[in-house]
Amino acid sequence: MTVTRFAPSPNGSLHLGHAYSAIVAHDLARERGGRFLLRVEDIDGERSLPEKAEEFREDLAWLGLDWEEVPAQSTRLESYEQVARDLLGRGLLYPCSCTRKQIMALKPRMGPEGAIYPGTCKGRLLDPDKPAALRLDADRAMAEVGEPFWEDEVGGTQIADPRVFGDVVLVRKDAPASYHLAATLDDAADGVTLVTRGQDLFAVTHIHRVLQELLHLPVPTWHHHPILLDDTGEKLAKRRNSPSLADRRKQGEDGKELAARLRAGELPTGITLASA
Repeated sequence: MTVTRFAPSPNGSLHLGHAYSAIVAHDLARERGGRFLLRVEDIDGERSLPEKAEEFREDLAWLGLDWEEVPAQSTRLESYEQVARDLLGRGLLYPCSCTRKQIMALKPRMGPEGAIYPGTCKGRLLDPDKPAALRLDADRAMAEVGEPFWEDEVGGTQIADPRVFGDVVLVRKDAPASYHLAATLDDAADGVTLVTRGQDLFAVTHIHRVLQELLHLPVPTWHHHPILLDDTGEKLAKRRNSPSLADRRKQGEDGKELAARLRAGELPTGITLASA
């Protein structure tokens, strides 16, 4: 059975880009007689606003979608911590106390997610009382798993290699898990068989696929859909104050009609769909 999910973070309102992503996940599940899940990714500290989760539900219902809700990330902290301890004990993680400012001062190479960490703390003894993140030792990880592949319904077969990102953070200084670790574990726990998300997240699948191999998790298929861009050619984003679905609802717009337009590619003025 096909199981998809929509997994927003409650640190701001949803916009048209989120609507399109939710519709893609919903429709792929329904077309294949499967399940569409809603999971709230709420471990972003004070930025996670409980009231936003209810707003998300209202937005999805307004668009005419139906879903099953699974436990939010804040209920799963123990599972993240247990896996992190396991990876640390296997020598696959190491602590890092570097700040973003310190890393940038070293003029590092740039990768798909920005600066590539130069490995400053690898092999160092750190003050245990000083806050530290835990990073994946990408070289050790690849030595253990070889070259796992993954299938994308849009992009075809891919060979996973997270080293293009350097040693990514799996446990943040201020949270029990990064997006990479939490989303990978949650998708396995929720039985997700088809991970649908925007093309802007295509590259991070290299990280997630290697984590699945290290942790002996089920391997889903991926579907990275095109993303919506505003009239300046930039991706719609909460941080750029893209118009929210909640505002559209309150202004009396017909959500089901909007969803039909998004499905048909008849996008609102000033919005374009990035090519696949």
